[in-house]
Amino acid sequence: MSISSQRTLDIFQHAELLIKTEEVQAALHKVAGEINAALKDAHPLVLSVMGGAVVFTGQLLPLLDFPLDFDYVHVSRYRNARTGGEMHWKVEPHESVRNRVVLLLDDILDEGHTLAALQDRIMELGAKRCYSAVFADKKHGRSKPVQADFIGMELPDRFVFGYGMDIEGAWRNLPAIYAVKEQDRIED
Repeated sequence: MSISSQRTLDIFQHAELLIKTEEVQAALHKVAGEINAALKDAHPLVLSVMGGAVVFTGQLLPLLDFPLDFDYVHVSRYRNARTGGEMHWKVEPHESVRNRVVLLLDDILDEGHTLAALQDRIMELGAKRCYSAVFADKKHGRSKPVQADFIGMELPDRFVFGYGMDIEGAWRNLPAIYAVKEQDRIED
């Protein structure tokens, strides 16, 4: 086993379960209902923010009961680190957003810089309206440059992973949400 594999196993073994799988699924269904009510007549272009939103997107789309088009964007501010840096665009939308209602899907609204930049870019490309849905909104008490239109659940100001959110590139595949224990924070 590689050192990085052992490290990610250690992180998980020392993590605290914050949100059980059943609670994650309840939040997913709640946000799907809100999106269905708001966008049922919009035929939106849904843009998933890779890679964090892949789990949220994959489970949300079958719960949406209206016609939609789908595409993705790929941006990163974290690049497997624990703090955000400069925005790095990997893939812009392939589908035209001009005169479209767009729904951005992302895993977590933390500081808000990524989502704000995405919304600005979508509007610059000519979208009629840009909505955003995040699975989780981290409550840390600082102001954010943007608020999501649809939120699955709120999370405390902890380093979280699971359900699409990673820690050092790993554990996006967990069906529940975990946090690094406060006394065991693993520093880089």
